[in-house]
Amino acid sequence: MRPMSCLRCLLSCRFPATAFALLLTAGLLLLLPASPALAQGGGAQGNAAPPWVRSLTLRKVQASGVISVGYRDASAPFSYLDERQQPVGYSMDICRRIVAAVKDRLQLRDLTVNHVPVSTATRIPLVVNGGVDLECGVTTNTLERQKQVAFSLTTFVSESRLVSRRGDAIRSLADLRGRPVVSTLGTTSLQHLTELAARGRLSSPIVAVKEDTEAFRMFEAGRAAAYAMDDVLLRSAVAASQHAEDFAISDEALSVEPYALMLARDDPEFKALVDEVIRGLFRSGEIQGIYRKWFQLPIPTRGINLNMPMPRALVRVIDQPTDSGDPAVYQR
Repeated sequence: MRPMSCLRCLLSCRFPATAFALLLTAGLLLLLPASPALAQGGGAQGNAAPPWVRSLTLRKVQASGVISVGYRDASAPFSYLDERQQPVGYSMDICRRIVAAVKDRLQLRDLTVNHVPVSTATRIPLVVNGGVDLECGVTTNTLERQKQVAFSLTTFVSESRLVSRRGDAIRSLADLRGRPVVSTLGTTSLQHLTELAARGRLSSPIVAVKEDTEAFRMFEAGRAAAYAMDDVLLRSAVAASQHAEDFAISDEALSVEPYALMLARDDPEFKALVDEVIRGLFRSGEIQGIYRKWFQLPIPTRGINLNMPMPRALVRVIDQPTDSGDPAVYQR
């Protein structure tokens, strides 16, 4: 029976005034639309909003239908451009799972991904100013950076090392003996070299350039005796070089580098969703297949295979996920 028919029946019957008022109110409520909170899945609390409403990032994505994902154009195998000029890589594969989870959580029919190129110098400012919602490159989680941005659970663990010519026998910073070393602006490798120089533990000139590819070319051309960077990126650069057999990566590690995805600080609801996806990849074992694809098989469009066993520190992270920016946590 339609609500208006119910009301006509009420009017034609004789009820005590109080009962009539209650029934009339109930009938009118049937005619009202559901509240926005209920329409969005507010639950049994009636007017309780879903948790994602408290997230500035998710509210922006919900309103615009667009999520901005930061990527690196030449940081294989984590994030780089393929032959179609589309960003691909280990970090990008993880981020695609997160984007799918965002679309599902917000119950969006369509979600446009705005790919934003970032560099070592621009990645943090773009996350801070909202130009990038999720940075999916190759970024180390540090306690200092946590003052500006938030980080997901750790997705990879690397170590900063030196690459040099085999004939130079540079296995540690001490072997440089005053010869120049190059690294990239905005990286923890450059920061580590600078701190050592300030403490008098490094006498070599430090050359800072904008991009990793530029740093390796400078080293390869003989304008620096060594290039300091994360070992997995050094492996990739050496493997892609026409003179790979001429280079050696140092045994000594300069620092531990826990990689994670960057996102806005003070948005715990969005971080919880990001971490939920990563934890699910770890728990299900799907991360093993993603790792194998990028580190133990030929890298798509690059024709090189790093043949890199999973780092022991990453094995521990998969077993016990953490978002710590303290290097000591990964050395246990």
